Amino acid sequence: MRSIIDILDLSVEELDELIQTAQDIIAHPDRYSEVCHGKKLATLFFEPSTRTRLSFEAAMYELGGNVLGFSEAQSSSAAKGESVADTVKTVSCYADIIAMRHPKEGAPLVASRAASVPIINAGDGGHNHPTQTLADLLTIYREKGTFENLTIGVCGDLKFGRTVHSLINAMSRYKGLKMVLISPEELKVPSYVKKDVMKKQGIPYEQTTDLEGAMPQLDVLYMTRVQRERFFNEEDYLRLKDSYILTPEKMKNAKSDMIVMHPLPRVNEISVAIDDDPRACYFKQVLNGKYMRMALMLKLLKEAGRI
Repeated sequence: MRSIIDILDLSVEELDELIQTAQDIIAHPDRYSEVCHGKKLATLFFEPSTRTRLSFEAAMYELGGNVLGFSEAQSSSAAKGESVADTVKTVSCYADIIAMRHPKEGAPLVASRAASVPIINAGDGGHNHPTQTLADLLTIYREKGTFENLTIGVCGDLKFGRTVHSLINAMSRYKGLKMVLISPEELKVPSYVKKDVMKKQGIPYEQTTDLEGAMPQLDVLYMTRVQRERFFNEEDYLRLKDSYILTPEKMKNAKSDMIVMHPLPRVNEISVAIDDDPRACYFKQVLNGKYMRMALMLKLLKEAGRI
């Protein structure tokens, strides 16, 4: 039974196929409105989520299916000590496909080995968040028309940000990519990502602490939150936090067609004054995530012989 735990579980050809399906859903929603009639998605969210859970639920409803599940561990039998494996074995009896978020890294992989229906990883700790990356990819493709020959800046918490690591992994397979890694010294991209992904694939990259200086060369700017809790002392955080707040002033040196992305939720790292800039794409990302989750669920249900 095939599950999607990591973005690299999908080949480049499969990513292209999902993007084409998502675009067809956007163009012809009526064709898809009953394709999952009678099918059920179980959302097993062992930690709180707003966007991801509601996006999966909206995706299944728009395919004509139904949703069951829980939104926190306290409202499940996990509170009684039930194992993840036993939970998904049980839920597999009720649902055709499962979307699962868990605070422990690797939990969705364990679940996929026990389940008799497809599992989609909806985020596990600081590890993977493949459907966020699918949302990111569709946004880049719809706005730029290609994945090739792009200079992508990622800014903020590059050490712990699972969305950044997944995006680098996914984009590393396309030609002409250049990465600009913008962060405080304390939150640089981990060495294993540089070694195992960028150096291995021969992707040129530069590291800098200067967001404004990097801006003119970027085709895509992917913002993330600089998290206060990651710093060993308050002084360092206060010194650095305002360096990574995107303002209209900092956008003046950007290309007219650069796009600004963010996995959300934002705190203060993108000024609300940017929201009206035509280059702001973070709310488009949210909508694109729904379409890609629809495409992914269709693919897995078809492969499992359930539709």
